[in-house]
Amino acid sequence: MKSESELIPVAITTRTRASRSSRLTHAILLLCAGAALSAFVHSSIWTQQGHAKFVPVAHPLHVANPADEWKDDVWPIREQTPWDISTDFPFPRSLEYTVNEGTWMRLDVHPNTGDIVFDILGDIYCLPGDAYLATSGSTGVTTKARPVLLGIPHDSDPHFSPDGETIVFRSDAELGVENIWTMKWKGCDAMDVRSEEADGKLLQALKSQREEEEMLASGLKETEDRRLRRLTREGRLSAHRVTNETYRWVSDARFHPSGDKVIATKWYTSSRSLGAGEGWEYEVSSEPKRVEVGAGQRVVGRTLPAGWGPERYADQQVGPEQFIWRGTDSLIYSQNVVDEGWFTYGKDVHVGIYAIFSTNLTTKRTTTLVSSSPGGASRPELSRDGRTLAFVRRVRDKEALVLKDLETGSIHNVWHGLTYDLSAISAPMGTYPSFAFSPTDDAVIIWAAGQIWRVPVSKNNRGERVAAAPPHPIRFEAKIEKRLAETRSSNTDILKLETQDKQDVHALTDLRVNNDGSKVAFQAAGLTYVHDMDSGRLHQIPTLHKYAPYYSPSFVPHTDDLIIHARWSDTNFSTFELVNLTSGKAHELTGLPLGRYYSPILCDCSGSSRTLAFLKTGGDYHTGDIIATAGAGLYIADIVLPSGSTKGSEAIDVKNTRFVSSGAVQGDITTTKIRFLQGNSKILVQQQRKAYVLHVASGLDAYGEGTETPVASGKMSTEIAAFPGDDATDVAFVDFHHVYFASGVQHDHAVWSKPGNSTKGLTRLSLDGGHDVIFSGDGKKLFWLLGPYLHWADARKIRKECSSEIANDKLNFGIECTCKHLSYQKIVVDYPTDIYRLKQEAPAQGTGDFLVIFNATLLVMEGASPRHDVLNDAVLMVSGGKIEAIIGIGEAVIPYGASVINAHGGYVVPGFIDAHAHWNGDGAIYPGKQWELEAFLAYGVTTLHNPSQDTVRGFWERFRVERGQAVGPRIFQTGTIIYGAGGAGYHQDITTMEEAYSALVRIKAEGGPASFSYKNYNLPSRASRQRLLLAARNLSMLCVPEGGMNWDWDQTYIVDGMTTVEHPLPIPQLYDDIITLYALSGTGSTPTHIVNYGGAWGEQYVWATEDIPNDPKLREFIPHGMLEGLTESTARPKNSYALFNTSESVAKMVHKGLKTFIGAHGEPPLGLNYHAEMFFAKAGGLSNYEVIRAATSDAAKAFGIYSAVGSLTPGKLADFVVYPPGFDVLNGDIKKTRNIKYVARGGRLWDAETMTEVWPVEGRKSVMPPLSAE
Repeated sequence: MKSESELIPVAITTRTRASRSSRLTHAILLLCAGAALSAFVHSSIWTQQGHAKFVPVAHPLHVANPADEWKDDVWPIREQTPWDISTDFPFPRSLEYTVNEGTWMRLDVHPNTGDIVFDILGDIYCLPGDAYLATSGSTGVTTKARPVLLGIPHDSDPHFSPDGETIVFRSDAELGVENIWTMKWKGCDAMDVRSEEADGKLLQALKSQREEEEMLASGLKETEDRRLRRLTREGRLSAHRVTNETYRWVSDARFHPSGDKVIATKWYTSSRSLGAGEGWEYEVSSEPKRVEVGAGQRVVGRTLPAGWGPERYADQQVGPEQFIWRGTDSLIYSQNVVDEGWFTYGKDVHVGIYAIFSTNLTTKRTTTLVSSSPGGASRPELSRDGRTLAFVRRVRDKEALVLKDLETGSIHNVWHGLTYDLSAISAPMGTYPSFAFSPTDDAVIIWAAGQIWRVPVSKNNRGERVAAAPPHPIRFEAKIEKRLAETRSSNTDILKLETQDKQDVHALTDLRVNNDGSKVAFQAAGLTYVHDMDSGRLHQIPTLHKYAPYYSPSFVPHTDDLIIHARWSDTNFSTFELVNLTSGKAHELTGLPLGRYYSPILCDCSGSSRTLAFLKTGGDYHTGDIIATAGAGLYIADIVLPSGSTKGSEAIDVKNTRFVSSGAVQGDITTTKIRFLQGNSKILVQQQRKAYVLHVASGLDAYGEGTETPVASGKMSTEIAAFPGDDATDVAFVDFHHVYFASGVQHDHAVWSKPGNSTKGLTRLSLDGGHDVIFSGDGKKLFWLLGPYLHWADARKIRKECSSEIANDKLNFGIECTCKHLSYQKIVVDYPTDIYRLKQEAPAQGTGDFLVIFNATLLVMEGASPRHDVLNDAVLMVSGGKIEAIIGIGEAVIPYGASVINAHGGYVVPGFIDAHAHWNGDGAIYPGKQWELEAFLAYGVTTLHNPSQDTVRGFWERFRVERGQAVGPRIFQTGTIIYGAGGAGYHQDITTMEEAYSALVRIKAEGGPASFSYKNYNLPSRASRQRLLLAARNLSMLCVPEGGMNWDWDQTYIVDGMTTVEHPLPIPQLYDDIITLYALSGTGSTPTHIVNYGGAWGEQYVWATEDIPNDPKLREFIPHGMLEGLTESTARPKNSYALFNTSESVAKMVHKGLKTFIGAHGEPPLGLNYHAEMFFAKAGGLSNYEVIRAATSDAAKAFGIYSAVGSLTPGKLADFVVYPPGFDVLNGDIKKTRNIKYVARGGRLWDAETMTEVWPVEGRKSVMPPLSAE
């Protein structure tokens, strides 16, 4: 990292803004925690005589260990099925090159010979001790590294046994989950699997290598003979397992002094995918033997924050790691002591984060060996005589190797030349690479700055080890040999999609069913429809306001020709309308105060007098938290239905409105369903994980709430639909994306679909998944949606027809039978595209069909350099939403009636693509305008790709934008992440190819042609990740994985051919090994400097160096309260910003062939931070042109949409940005790319300062809800 001492202001903020009072409370709690922590981390005390005497501070472990009361029996939901990452997934490409530097090389030194084993790019190499020791201190002498383990498996963390006879290492061989393996050690030369003197079986294996690798790549199943030859040339024929983890993973194993067991860090995820470590002990046998899944013994567990009981043990996100033995019954390890129960970002490495401890396994006492302050203390390693503890810590703008004498307590900084540690992030690869003392303890052998270094040490007069001669590198040369999968790529014809007259809505929501299941109603992208099951006919529900959005329809019981639904206005909020489907008459319900209302229903009563029930919400992120925010809850009121003789569309008066319950609006209101029972005396409330009856007729209790009777509950469900009986309830629910049914369920038995622990008699109904599950009014049929497909079934009948299959299928609950008894229909809802509407509006406005930008400097982004891409004195002609022509000003013939804009020489560039954009549109409840989307567009972002958004609601938002209900960029997204950790509604195991296809089909179904990507989010099994990649090939989908701060997994993403890696690699400074692999692999990089791993984030730099609250353009589009929260700042050295090193590494890779992209992560303030990301991208060495290319053409090519966007090319969509004259885009200050004059999306042009439309409808501007109190 750069070592400038310049102090840079850095904004200090939490991820969620709290009120002033809650912040004060939090500060008090932190002070209390700090006081407790200070008692924990002191490593010495002062005697009364005034001199230092080392006295260990002992901390007895809890009498009751919380880990002993916790069972790790929830995750995974499904166990893996057989898979071999080397043979079940093709790797048709090869890449070979030689390096003399490497990145994050973990190493060990042989206790006798001095051989150095180290990992590089997932392979293990050896430097013979006699070779490098003979040239010790020489300059320019290089030792050839001998490959010990090669191949598809990712191998790392090599360590010798105390006698040097065995090596232990980490590998994801076979199933793709990282486990601990061992094999006999015979010496560097004897272990060399690419020796020029190879003979025997190794020679035979090497001779057949190319042919057999091609056979595997072509899909030819491997024979046993071929397998043995492959293992021989990889060096792993004699390797055998020590651990057998199929979900948790294990790292950094170290031998016990006896050599018959190892200690390793076992990583546990919680609802977050960041691993928390524990110390686990595993037996080591000299011969291969069967290892049970999960075998081993926890010896050092996680401690819990004050107030946490054992039931929250799984939630602890921080634990001990980096274990080494101290004697035969003590362990030394390091742990993050700043975070307590949950991991946080942006911690200050200068203050210190990690400390080092020792736990005696016999006495159960823990001692602090090195405190966290200053600069932290991590990666402990012990000298061979056990007296000297070596570790790393930050010292000012340097990283130091530190030695502590465990007898005297003295600490000596011996070298300040290390690479910065990673203690500020979650680092399962280690906060620093492992290192070791030489066989005679006269030196430390350690990686730093791309090299292996020998750091000489000697003893002072107190016997303490201190620095001796200057360190020198042990230069090496390693030949890299990698097999690579094809990079996942595909092309999507969005040009055809966006320019056709109509598009289909695929994501349907708000499903409701009439009493006998003959009709369904639903919302499709802001309008409501009724579908007749018998005839298959579809009707839009008549409305009073042609252009208003509508949502939340429901049938009026006993009168199926009546529908009640809600209308949305960004100024007047919600209004209910009652509609007669037969006559087409619509009646507005009046008398309700201004408010946000959802899910209106009428009672199951006879006659015209009816009880109305509905949900009321308070203020929210999208509609503002300013107006009509009080009184959220479930309400009832009285209305009278209009008679058949009622003429016209007279209003219906709502009277006697009264509050019933506040609990009904808790959780995700869009999945909450309510219906009356027994006339109007009860209301059934069905939420994500519970269903209950509200006794309306009983009035309110002493606390002002309606009384509840539970009906059903779900352990991890995301939706519940219940049909109560006299004694038990029929329950349908969505669990891990699938639809299930269980009959006769008791309310206190939470429904669940985990095999082996599932609800009795559980039946799976969905083949690929579903949502909006609901019973017909009579309870005889069950309905659900998946994209535009409406599914239904008689669940009770299916249970009878498939009873045997259901009883015998403990994994999939009878789906092979039940799927044969399901019915479905495709519902086709379409709308005019924005370009079609533009074609109609332009002539109607008298502006003609053409928009012309003349006297412009065009940066077309079609070539590879500015010399090819800059067109001076050019004219850009737009018609029908596309670029019609680009010509020189001297050749231009302006079409009659065209609207003409003089650019005065200003630059015109392609519209920007935010390759990693998050925003909260999928959390919107009401179909209103979207201030977030307008903010993006106002800053020139015309295309958004969101790599983590709710599948249904995310595409719901896209279709509403295209329909014209909101103004914003064109939206593409991955749908809900395919998540490896324990989050209900997100977690997916992907244990079979069938699961992989279903996971992607769910996304494709909701997005239709606009769906082309998915996100692997820290799936722990490489087998699962490979299954998804295979499924994606057949579905023409891209994979954009979460980088996730896991150095080892990220490398497999590249090797396995994922389209991009989202976020930077967690090592900020990269070297030639990974730079070459990444750059030449075909995988792209979206580094998101704005939220860079390690230290202060880029967004904090922006908040501290910009006057965010007073920026007039930001105040035009973003709620003022949000801006005013981005003001606090202090100062940190510039070297606290790892992002600048990331930027430098990315620039090196770009210059070697990598495609990088601009993605601002949706961090506030939206829009402006996109241009800050461009600034950070340039800081490492990219030119302005290269940054613009990353923001336009390279992103479009990676996403397979370059045929439509990414360059100014005739025939492409007219997405572009116009700059004012005087700004040189290629040579000026990159920060000024934010100063945009006009932005166009699909030919429609806006003034970028106000988002007032310029063409074709001049002066039109969206009206937003009241977002600010001024």
